[in-house]
Amino acid sequence: MRIISGKHKGRNLIAPKKLPVRPTKDMAKESLFNILNNSYYFPDLKVLDLFTGTGNISYEFSSRGVDDVLAVDAHGGCIDFIDKTVSLLDMNIRTLKSDVFSFLQRNTEKFDIIFADPFYDMEFTDFEKLPQLVFENDLLLEDGVLIIEHSNRTSLAELPFYKNSRKYGGSVFSFFEK
Repeated sequence: MRIISGKHKGRNLIAPKKLPVRPTKDMAKESLFNILNNSYYFPDLKVLDLFTGTGNISYEFSSRGVDDVLAVDAHGGCIDFIDKTVSLLDMNIRTLKSDVFSFLQRNTEKFDIIFADPFYDMEFTDFEKLPQLVFENDLLLEDGVLIIEHSNRTSLAELPFYKNSRKYGGSVFSFFEK
């Protein structure tokens, strides 16, 4: 995986093969950050990265100047890898080993951007829970956005607060807003 832009532009990171992850492809990640760059001033953001996996998205936000990133994943190996990388690169990324749904139910912190990259084969009822919990618990700041990455075989267009989607190869980013 490669950091595309910012302070650590071009930096390649190699995650352990044993992690249960599917990092966002560079083309899709670059397109997503081009969209976000047109709407947000990165140094002012507070970002939550759910199902963070290798931390790919968190690193990109941090490299671009975001000083407040929280990365959440249930897998201890993923959290350990992120903690080591954050220490190596001196990034402002906090990590939390937790089930994402439990975290969303108890969290009171608000964010400008919440990015979720669950397993593509996750049950549709669990995809439905993500925007439900984010909006019921009022976890977005004003003008905030929830972005869910998913397979092009899954449509989230009928879910509440859905705004639009962008497709990049086999990946789709669905955007949700108040």
